[in-house]
Amino acid sequence: MNQTRRTFLKNSTALAASSLAINLIGYARNTDREIIGHGDYRYRVNKEWGVLDPAKTPVFNCHEMVKDSKGRLIMINDEVKNNILVYDKSGKLLDSWGTRYPGGHGLTLAPEGGEDALFITDCGYFFGRDNKWHAQSGGIFKTTVDGSLIFSIGHPSTIGIYKPEQKFMPTEVAVAPNGDFYVADGYGSDYIIQYNHQGQYIRHFGGHANTNPDHNLNNAHGVAVDLRQPNNPKLICTSREDNAFKFFTLDGKYLETVQLPGAYVCRPVINGDNIFAGVCWSKSKETGKRFDNSGFVTILDKNNKVVSNPGGTQPEYKNGQLQQLFQDGNTFYHGHDVCVDEDHNLYVCQWNANRTYPVKLERV
Repeated sequence: MNQTRRTFLKNSTALAASSLAINLIGYARNTDREIIGHGDYRYRVNKEWGVLDPAKTPVFNCHEMVKDSKGRLIMINDEVKNNILVYDKSGKLLDSWGTRYPGGHGLTLAPEGGEDALFITDCGYFFGRDNKWHAQSGGIFKTTVDGSLIFSIGHPSTIGIYKPEQKFMPTEVAVAPNGDFYVADGYGSDYIIQYNHQGQYIRHFGGHANTNPDHNLNNAHGVAVDLRQPNNPKLICTSREDNAFKFFTLDGKYLETVQLPGAYVCRPVINGDNIFAGVCWSKSKETGKRFDNSGFVTILDKNNKVVSNPGGTQPEYKNGQLQQLFQDGNTFYHGHDVCVDEDHNLYVCQWNANRTYPVKLERV
């Protein structure tokens, strides 16, 4: 567990009650609707979207969101009164379910035979009945869109690819067109583990001990299958502590690294030619160190160049090198995921953000 997460786990309980009240007042009165972003990717901030009654439908950390084939927006958080919230585009709550994922963290849509399925990732960090944070091994759960379990994947030591003492605290799943899926062990041992559509192990790669350091992953927080070049599919893996996305072939061979200096990126989300990502921390311009209650969104084009940073500084390249990125303003607390709808609006989930609901960015 990194130091920032330790600090959060220690302090979040004491701050929760007061910060929730302040946050709800602030969100209810958000009328200025600032415009953020750069170039062709500018957005009006809407913090009123999706706000619910926390006494009836609370959230803790809003981790990830996907859009299903019916246009519904499905979000996972680690509040076990309702792990899953289902919204329509207007922000109306359509459904809520799930009490079995105390470390609810990753959510991935898996279309199958004309139907939608979900991969739910429990990272293993959970807030217990004793009002304290705990850590345990995580798991992967494939379900229907209404929560019925299809199968689950546990600690890789059960099939001999991890030693029992190795941590398994997964953060994300990505699904390939043939049904193979890739598990990012982002809070555990930093491997990417590939399974076939039935959950049978194929291979794993990444980790920390490769002869070529380019093959290593350092906080493999996210993973996505990149089909922007249909004849040349790739796997994008987050190496968050390195402020980078690393590209691999679908069978785990390293291709290249895209550096994103100053951006502690979460999972890559592909929409059209673009990659969108929540940035969980920014660095301070004064100290050069990352700081709490910071973050923004970053957007890359088809050439993997940053074209906009909503909530962050305008991207600048010098001699082909991206210059340091920073937070600009205070729109976001720890951007954790981005969902894109058919109108190119964004929905940003935030971690450690005073139990706030997702922020909608309306494309302008």
